[in-house]
Amino acid sequence: MTYDRLVCANCAAPVTEGRCPVCRANRERLQQEGPFGGLSPVALLTLLVLMIGAVAVLATLRPA
Repeated sequence: MTYDRLVCANCAAPVTEGRCPVCRANRERLQQEGPFGGLSPVALLTLLVLMIGAVAVLATLRPA
């Protein structure tokens, strides 16, 4: 999940606005995630399926 949809439990404002110290801290933590941190679970699953398919195709094309 991306942080642009999160609502802060402390101030009830969107986390992206950073109105309170809790929002700002969580926004910084979420921005520091790795390159796949912003992808949805469906996108990650799609990438995984595509990678497995590519490996299967390469395995069938490789001469024995």
